[in-house]
Amino acid sequence: MSERLQPGDTAPAFTLPDADGKQVSLADHKGRKVIVYFYPAALTPGCTKQACDFTDNLDFLAGHGYDVIGISPDKPEKLAKFREKEELSVTLLGDPDKQVLEAYGAYGEKKLYGKVVTGVIRSTVIVDEAGKVERALYNVKATGHVAKIIKDLGL
Repeated sequence: MSERLQPGDTAPAFTLPDADGKQVSLADHKGRKVIVYFYPAALTPGCTKQACDFTDNLDFLAGHGYDVIGISPDKPEKLAKFREKEELSVTLLGDPDKQVLEAYGAYGEKKLYGKVVTGVIRSTVIVDEAGKVERALYNVKATGHVAKIIKDLGL
């Protein structure tokens, strides 16, 4: 079971493929705040709602100095389908071997319909300009999460 991150921790570095297979690194965003959110699977109802909410608020967040990256265990091909079908503009990265999910504490045991299963824990980690964890939110709800982040950040 992976450890959950705490404010002040150094955010684990990563380089993963985006929907086009291009490598994207956390380091590419140095000097900007980054909202890294982890979701179970592209093209599912909750994950679609969350990705659409981030896309709808992308310009607003960028205007306040935040970049947004969504990470799931999906392969780039599935992410590309997801992006096209839902007209998403948020950066989506694939982590099929789940190393980044585990490094961020977003993969492990969770309750699903009352049963304990192992899988992606819907999580959001906000990384500051220096690469430190500003906030780490686990077991978040897909619906209303983006609005809550905006409110909590005082934007």
